[in-house]
Amino acid sequence: QVQLVEIGGGSVQAGGSLRLSCAASGPYYRRRCMGWFRQAPGKEREEVAVFGSGGSTRYADSVRGRFTISKDNDVNTLYLQMNSLKPEDTAMYYCAAGPGCEIRDFHYWGQGTQVTVSS
Repeated sequence: QVQLVEIGGGSVQAGGSLRLSCAASGPYYRRRCMGWFRQAPGKEREEVAVFGSGGSTRYADSVRGRFTISKDNDVNTLYLQMNSLKPEDTAMYYCAAGPGCEIRDFHYWGQGTQVTVSS
């Protein structure tokens, strides 16, 4: 079974930065692809950034150039560096993992960490 534990959320003013971490455990073949998703109140969950097994990345248009996804395989941890934060980035952020990088492949989810950006 794959387990994901996120840390690093919090409150910050617009223009500030935060870094999220997601520690993963369990069989690697079940978590080859990892990503960050977010859900704001009253809105649907959206993909933020994805890190593929070969090191490929993809970003939502709304965060490209401000957020950076990275992964340290030595410690099985996924990161999301968030810079130039905006109030519209406020959401619950979730780490997810799966055998592939299609949305339907993300079978495992963390408990979420809240990010609040004030103007």
